[in-house]
Amino acid sequence: MERLRTEAAKWNIVLTDAQLTQFQVYYELLVDTNKVMNLTAITELEDVIRKHFLDSLALVKVYPQIMESDYVGRIIDVGTGAGFPGIPLKIAFPHLRILLLDSLNKRVGFLNTVIEEIGLCDISTVHCRAEDGARQKEYREAFDLCVSRAVANLAVLSEYSIPFLKKGGYFIPYKSGNIDEELEQAKGAVTVLGGEIEAVKRLELPGGIERSFVFIRKKKETPKAYPRKAGTASKKPLVG
Repeated sequence: MERLRTEAAKWNIVLTDAQLTQFQVYYELLVDTNKVMNLTAITELEDVIRKHFLDSLALVKVYPQIMESDYVGRIIDVGTGAGFPGIPLKIAFPHLRILLLDSLNKRVGFLNTVIEEIGLCDISTVHCRAEDGARQKEYREAFDLCVSRAVANLAVLSEYSIPFLKKGGYFIPYKSGNIDEELEQAKGAVTVLGGEIEAVKRLELPGGIERSFVFIRKKKETPKAYPRKAGTASKKPLVG
């Protein structure tokens, strides 16, 4: 775990021994649970550190506000899976208030185990599809920041995520590869949902991994028609 501390320090993230222990326990729970549940194809410690932990923390390179201890925004991680990026962000920055959303109950059970085992506070989980969660009064337009590493087309991911944001909030998905065409195709959907693509910030992670962060700002309320019923967005993506 010293590798994690060293690399994180390059981004001005200071990890204590206690935080490294939390990452270690998280890793052990991930690997053990992965034997009976498909959480990740990446299980070697060095790979998990680079491709999951550091990748999750890379958000601070483009959105450093969350590092400040007085940051009080509510964050939702849509389609969190095994807890990325939400749990690494919470370990590194204990002041963050995070909700982890996932559609598979078994994964949510794993997340709750991790939260309990490593002693995290002000972080919770919800088991539901994003389309259903975004229609619940307690979650709709209730968050200041939405993040997601889920593998989905940006237009689809936007319909899942933008409805959760307050006006003025940001949706920042983690994307990889060449996303220029995907960005162009998603512009109409983002506009319909009340957002605006402000910028794309690209960086290279340790090991040569390329990551793009798309900054989508919520400009106005999302029309009540969105998100559409479960499964519709992926089958018929919005085109504006």
